[in-house]
Amino acid sequence: MTKPRTVIKADLRPLMGSRFQPAGFPDLGAAEFDSTDGRALLVESTQSMANRLEAATWDDARAEQRDELSGLPYVRVVDGDGAFLSSSRLEAHRLASAYVMNGAVDGVKGEQWMRERLGLTAGRPLDHRAVARACFALDPVSLIHGVFFARKGWPWQPRIARAVTSFIEAYDVRPAVSGGVKRDVVINEAKDGATAEGYGTVPHHRVEYTAKQITAYFSVDHAQLRSYGLSDSATALLEALVDFEIGTLLDGGLRLRTACDLEVVGIEEERPDTAEATRRVAKLVQECGDQLGPVTTAVWTGRGKG
Repeated sequence: MTKPRTVIKADLRPLMGSRFQPAGFPDLGAAEFDSTDGRALLVESTQSMANRLEAATWDDARAEQRDELSGLPYVRVVDGDGAFLSSSRLEAHRLASAYVMNGAVDGVKGEQWMRERLGLTAGRPLDHRAVARACFALDPVSLIHGVFFARKGWPWQPRIARAVTSFIEAYDVRPAVSGGVKRDVVINEAKDGATAEGYGTVPHHRVEYTAKQITAYFSVDHAQLRSYGLSDSATALLEALVDFEIGTLLDGGLRLRTACDLEVVGIEEERPDTAEATRRVAKLVQECGDQLGPVTTAVWTGRGKG
């Protein structure tokens, strides 16, 4: 792969009917804006799509990564009794999660343990390639979706940007206003704040949208993946993981919310082959050998008690 970027555009439509509910934001609601194609709408944000792509690597039912990715390392967070709490695939800050930093790994405070793994030394320049190698050994997915170690006590705060950027927009949109009623068959009219407790019959309104076009965008920055200075097999594994995530997300449908269930109707650029990407991942995990570490367990026993 020699080109700097690949952009995949997937045309979408509602699975049922024509209405859909976009992402809503505090104090803003739906994010509408003017585009060259008329009134437009942000259906799903970059941050949310990154989470959905990462979720393609995780099996919620088992609280483990998917079987297809066996052999890939990640950081698993448990409580003092060994019960699962979270992981670097689920945390917003990934390897820099507070549960990792304030937890303990093999009896060592997580923050100290991570600093040692990243090779950060006061009075010496930040070695970006060493940081990338360390992140690859701990959880390669963090090199795809980015991580920022914002630790005030460290000599450096390493930051890795997203190598995959994705979002969903809709064009030529129109609001579809409707409403409903939450019925109470016992107390029809609640008083003295009882409504806040769930009593009473309460009417409500909702705003959904229709659109002439809905498009999901995926930009893969191959140049950034190569810039990590990893081995050829390690870089190829990152590329295979990107294809696995995008392919799995598109194959599984895009049920973003109860009232936003979308399906793919067309793709510009080659659609990642999930089965072929799975085979590549399995092969490359073996080839990477000792470049990949084991699954790491961080024990978190409470805030500030790591």
